[in-house]
Amino acid sequence: MKKVLIYIFLGSALFQSACTKEFAEINTDPNQTSADVFNPNYLLSQSEYEASQSGYTQLLFQSMWPQVLASTFSYYGNGDKYVASGSFDAYKGRTWSEQYRAASLAFEMQNLTRDKENYTNLYNIGTIVKIVCLSKVTDCYGDVPYSEALRGKEGISAPKYDAQQDIYNSMLSELETAINGLDASKDVPSADVIYGGDITKWKKFGYSLMLKLAMRLTKVDPATAQSWAEKAAAGGTFTSIDDNAKVKCDNSTGYGNNTTGALRVPDDYREVRWSKTFIDYLNETEDPRVGVVTEVAQAGLANNSNQDLAGDRTPGIQIGLPNGYDLNGGATDIRSYAGYPGSTGSGDDIAPDGKYSRPTTSIYLDRSGANFILTYAETELLLAEAKVRGWNVGSTTAAEHYQNGVTAAIASLAQFNSAAAGDAAIAAAVAAVPAFIAANPLSGTTETALEQINTQYWVATGTLFNFIETWCNWRRSGYPVLTPVVYPNGFSNGTIPRRIPYNVSEPSTNGANYAAAVANLAGGDTFTSRVWWDK
Repeated sequence: MKKVLIYIFLGSALFQSACTKEFAEINTDPNQTSADVFNPNYLLSQSEYEASQSGYTQLLFQSMWPQVLASTFSYYGNGDKYVASGSFDAYKGRTWSEQYRAASLAFEMQNLTRDKENYTNLYNIGTIVKIVCLSKVTDCYGDVPYSEALRGKEGISAPKYDAQQDIYNSMLSELETAINGLDASKDVPSADVIYGGDITKWKKFGYSLMLKLAMRLTKVDPATAQSWAEKAAAGGTFTSIDDNAKVKCDNSTGYGNNTTGALRVPDDYREVRWSKTFIDYLNETEDPRVGVVTEVAQAGLANNSNQDLAGDRTPGIQIGLPNGYDLNGGATDIRSYAGYPGSTGSGDDIAPDGKYSRPTTSIYLDRSGANFILTYAETELLLAEAKVRGWNVGSTTAAEHYQNGVTAAIASLAQFNSAAAGDAAIAAAVAAVPAFIAANPLSGTTETALEQINTQYWVATGTLFNFIETWCNWRRSGYPVLTPVVYPNGFSNGTIPRRIPYNVSEPSTNGANYAAAVANLAGGDTFTSRVWWDK
């Protein structure tokens, strides 16, 4: 009888829908649990939760490479200054290890449901979750194990690295098969923390993910990108923010939000700020999100450190911290910066970063807040781009998709937590979108329109804390145009990183396949090499 590894915390309150009266029997002795008695629904909620988590993984790298956040705290040198710091080697492999782990849960769930008619929806949802995870891995690293990945139980301990082009072809094909296999008339998942088993929403998620994957290929294979984007639009992508794919965390049961958890570390809370590049753009365009997502801490070091003290959200005082500065007392000290606005407080209560805007605590720092995976805002902005490119993605105009995307990005802020849901400033910002669009209309010139759309994508994913996607789409689109940080002893030769080097354990655990993959990288296993779709 096939044994099943149980590596989830069964019975958590976060996943109450997965709890059954058989819990005690199943959880008593894992060595006696078999595929015949184990409910594969248990694996779904854990895989969804882990797929959505990023925490320091994205904060230390992708939040600052595209200049959304900035920090003077030395631990963030990896992202803010492109210098090795803050568990550098460990974090290079975090996206790899975390997403393969989440994918393994979905894959094991598929092993338990394959060819079982009553589990057909669970099986196909497993495919979608697996693709969510492995698309992040290949987008960050390039060629990675895919066709032989997750097959340790079959004796494959050193999986080959597939070419990224092949991975994308496989993901799109598998995604189409999974979407077509979803059937609302059949049993629905009982432990789905994204959509509660709503198959219609899963189909929309599948097509929206298909669109995103298709648009990754615009530089390297525009014909394939167009074909799959048109197929996704015809199938039916997200239609409102109610379709957003997200996981609501529950800190009381140990399933807290890792990004929030990281930002609540005292040094992080005190020194992580919105980037000057980011806030300057919002201010210059009079974006209604200024004063919603931004706040300035009350004066003084003690107040800057007080996580229970709300900041000042007045739009006119919001200032972004320039990337590439520290508090080390030398030429790169923020206090030496020509535009330094000064500190706050006095005496021993000085806050050097005190006038720089931080993410609004009430919106972003709830340990039980949501992690966004894919949103209606992203989908609408990608459809706007497809329309600008002249593709057949429906009758809605590019300008309409563009406005829908901006509106959805702001409205989605209310989904972070209950405090955000009742935040009048978010509602007011949504109401201000028509005037904002009128003042910043989508250009009729193709390249300018592409810049506007992808810059708004940068704002949308940045304000929704989906930083891996922010960085990926910046590499894919080239927008916004960013000026790299210049800081001593950087690891990317004065350029913004284009990929992450492979997990440091790969040369010793999968040496031959690792070496073959590195040989295919122009420039080797470095931060400056480019993945296949980033040409």
